[in-house]
Amino acid sequence: MPKFIAFLSNKNKHQFSEQLLLKHVAHLKRLNKQGKLFLCGPFTDDKSALQILNAKNINEANDLVNEDPFIQQGYYKQVEVKELIEANADNNWLMDHPQTEEKRN
Repeated sequence: MPKFIAFLSNKNKHQFSEQLLLKHVAHLKRLNKQGKLFLCGPFTDDKSALQILNAKNINEANDLVNEDPFIQQGYYKQVEVKELIEANADNNWLMDHPQTEEKRN
């Protein structure tokens, strides 16, 4: 299943509350149980965060991110979602991938 990276930024720290945090964690737990959440967490600068999602397409990935209470309540005011082309041993580190081939021509 394709992976999508969601970069959450422009944090509004004044929006934080214990209730919002609990809703956010419940959302992450639901995604994890559904097999949709691969990895997530904030950066050490406490200004932005990352979510890596398993989704069928960019529309589903955007929907999953936009369901997050941290997004709905404006805790993170900016979100960018992009599809990741995962490089690994199984696909020869993308050596034969069309995007790599385009660069060779």
